[in-house]
Amino acid sequence: MTAGTPGQEAHETDPQALPDSAERLRVARIGKPHGIRGEVTAQLYTDEPEQRLAPGAELIRTPGAQTLDRSTTTLTITRQRWNKNIALLSFAEISDRDSAEALRGSTLYVAVPALEDTDEDGWYSHELAGFSCVDAAGQPLGTLKELLTGAAQDLLVVTSGSGEEVMVPFVEELVPEVDVENRRIVLTPPAGLF
Repeated sequence: MTAGTPGQEAHETDPQALPDSAERLRVARIGKPHGIRGEVTAQLYTDEPEQRLAPGAELIRTPGAQTLDRSTTTLTITRQRWNKNIALLSFAEISDRDSAEALRGSTLYVAVPALEDTDEDGWYSHELAGFSCVDAAGQPLGTLKELLTGAAQDLLVVTSGSGEEVMVPFVEELVPEVDVENRRIVLTPPAGLF
């Protein structure tokens, strides 16, 4: 799962860039139309499509480089289904194939809570990326590159001082503390992991 909040200059030149004030999570990219009633295929960027793309969900749409409709709009999902392994989406605002074609290449985002408002057991990768990782004694271990979410457990990808990427299971035994205020994560890795 990824999201971005580029600077204002990027926003003015890149139609897919988000303003500084945005806290958004990229969830899908609109593909080609499917049928004649406005349904579209979607490339998913979320591991929770049933929740993020449920009927009634409001998504922020930004145009892609080749998108015919260049405006940023909000789309409301009316239906999400699967055709084999392809996700299909329908929107309240789109009712025909031509309107669906105009959206091709657009990126869909959901608004996410700010890090301070997130409960202690849930973070997004973009919120933790760049945090320093230290051992229980405060000795540096590296910098968090990203948080990978998985079905069984999440993993922290830490870039060590030597540049090696080390994966640490995001469980309390190995990650006893996430200090948001100081942008620091305390790790208690097994011997030899770093």
